[in-house]
Amino acid sequence: MKRTTGYFVGALAFGGTLSVSSLVNAAPITFNTALPVAKGAFINREQFIVHRFDDDSSSTNRELEVNGLVSVLGYGVTPQLALFAAVPYFDKTLNLTINGQTANEQRQSRSTEGFGDLKMFGRYTFLQQDERSKTLRVAGFAGFKAPTGEDDQRDSVGTLPIPLQTGTGAWDSFAGVVMTYQTLDYQIDAQLSFEQNGSANNFEAGDESRADISFQYRLMPQDMSDDTDSFLYGVLEANWVNQDNNYLSGISDPNSGGTTLYLTPGIQYVTAKYILEAAVQLPVDQNLHGTALENDYLFTTGFRINF
Repeated sequence: MKRTTGYFVGALAFGGTLSVSSLVNAAPITFNTALPVAKGAFINREQFIVHRFDDDSSSTNRELEVNGLVSVLGYGVTPQLALFAAVPYFDKTLNLTINGQTANEQRQSRSTEGFGDLKMFGRYTFLQQDERSKTLRVAGFAGFKAPTGEDDQRDSVGTLPIPLQTGTGAWDSFAGVVMTYQTLDYQIDAQLSFEQNGSANNFEAGDESRADISFQYRLMPQDMSDDTDSFLYGVLEANWVNQDNNYLSGISDPNSGGTTLYLTPGIQYVTAKYILEAAVQLPVDQNLHGTALENDYLFTTGFRINF
């Protein structure tokens, strides 16, 4: 059983957390960046997500469809410290098929929608090395997820299963470190993070570890001048995600958790005030436990704007 209420799953709510600096820059799409938020500046990101899971390895085939809109607001407290808050809105549908035949009408399709859990975190830059037309930043971040979403929604059949709930009912915490190396032609970002999940309703999602890397390369214009004010970047990212087994009533669930490696191509249109972006996260290797839901793909598109 895979929990799908954190972003997504766990980290994507802060994927490509917004940045602004003296240089117009790209940023990772699926995770954080170490580039600063200017003191006193606000940054807003709106990210639309389409995530698909399935499991056809047993007599009961399951397909989980998750659509979401994640809203992120950041604020620069100092040149080194930035604070962020993110809240998602989910629309989820679980389709069941038994032995190749559609289950009874009540169980054919179950769905829900609503706001998910609120995430808040701070990011502090503890290393900064600036040279002409290039910069290196290393930052640490830490935060928590508050159980603001619904975790006991019901339909005509009864209480909805955990993957369909828009909230978890649990308090979670997370922390990590992120590095950014930026030049006028390209940017490299790398991140290590860990999320410790709490328990609620006799359920505890497995803790999650991640390692991410992103390469963004300026495709256009090939030559820059003083009046160049927009850029097109190609983006290629890799994400390694490991999730421990979930626990149900204190017992480890053998059909949950596992390790997935994603490859994520994307594109970004960058100006001094906003970024338009799109990417698709594709699993290239999945080593999941038991009948845990497999990831088919995760498509994301949206914009970032600073003010």
